[in-house]
Amino acid sequence: MIRNETEARAYVAGLVNDPVIMDQLDLFTARLGEENGRQNLVAAASLPHVWCRHIADSAQLLAHVPRETAGPWLDLGSGAGFPGLIIAILQSGQEITLVESRRKRIDWLERIVGELGLAACRIEGRRLEQVETAPVAVISARAFAPLAATYRLSTRFSTERTMYLLPKGRSAAQELHDMPDWIRQTFHVEQSLTDPDAGIVVGRLNKEAQAMIRRGKL
Repeated sequence: MIRNETEARAYVAGLVNDPVIMDQLDLFTARLGEENGRQNLVAAASLPHVWCRHIADSAQLLAHVPRETAGPWLDLGSGAGFPGLIIAILQSGQEITLVESRRKRIDWLERIVGELGLAACRIEGRRLEQVETAPVAVISARAFAPLAATYRLSTRFSTERTMYLLPKGRSAAQELHDMPDWIRQTFHVEQSLTDPDAGIVVGRLNKEAQAMIRRGKL
């Protein structure tokens, strides 16, 4: 378990082993603090703990992506950039799309992506329902929507091989428990490294689950 900022920074540094990426993350955290004075991107009380609460919390998702999983990454409701923008920084060659519909958040994401030179990171500044359908390898979302709504809105981007990584905080186990058997059988909850009470819903939608969702059974 990551207990403080020192451990959080060390955890992320161990993932990338690249001082240039760490410099980018430092620049990101500085800009986040500045922007938070103009718009409420994150809770102000979380800024002194930004590495633990936001950076490492996002970075830990990489541990749940199988090595054979390759292809575009779709991050839903990116907001301040968690977890999608952090993944884009840590894996600069990763093709990743950040979906965000709020104008001020879109402007922030576009500015910071440009300043960091993240050429493979694209911003979809509209509601997910308006984004063109295309299959992706990974779908992530933090504080986006309840689990059922997340599946309903994102199924058209998924295949049997698409990995879902959904940090759900303290509600993870209960939300998954409330899902029908045909979802529970292919998903599970992983313990968060940054919060002993939080979990990450991880898994894939098989053909049966995708068909059931498309028929409005969820």
